[in-house]
Amino acid sequence: MTEKEKMLAGYLYYAGGEELFSEHLACMDLCQEFNLLKPSALAERKELMKKILGKTGEHFHIEQSFWCDYGYNIEIGDYFYANHGLTILDVAKVTFGSHVFIAPDCGFYTAGHPLDAQLRDRELEYGLPITVGDSVWIGGHVTVLPGVTIGSNVVIGAGSVVAKDIPDGVVAVGNPCKAVRKVTGEDRHSRIWKE
Repeated sequence: MTEKEKMLAGYLYYAGGEELFSEHLACMDLCQEFNLLKPSALAERKELMKKILGKTGEHFHIEQSFWCDYGYNIEIGDYFYANHGLTILDVAKVTFGSHVFIAPDCGFYTAGHPLDAQLRDRELEYGLPITVGDSVWIGGHVTVLPGVTIGSNVVIGAGSVVAKDIPDGVVAVGNPCKAVRKVTGEDRHSRIWKE
């Protein structure tokens, strides 16, 4: 089994091998190219992002700066929006549903390292997938850790560290992030909503 096959299967692997290292550098070069484009170069930005990511919906927008490890492990649904400073360590699959909105400076980290120092000192790591459902709003400076699933119709409060799964239809906040209440019909009648 190659190191890439181990990575994609969720086993411990060495990321410094020739194949993975060259793929990582190629992706980083594309991210750098994306980040250096003029903000007004919308069509070029979108085309380059389609080249970086494994799968995209038709309608999406990602602000600069953006960084990821490989790109091909990332799938975004339709009407996806990410604000400035999105980082995705995609050594495992990262899947976003449709109508996902991500505030500035968020990180989605599938990569993990062994707790055992001898394994860690051998530069071994592993990846666990992250899944985000449909109609999710993720506040600023949120960190999502390996293996987490965030359900649909969810709001994650700013600054949260999401270390465990979050069910559908809740507002979740904190470190560690926990559901604090359901999203209800009353939320439609907030003080800022006008028909």
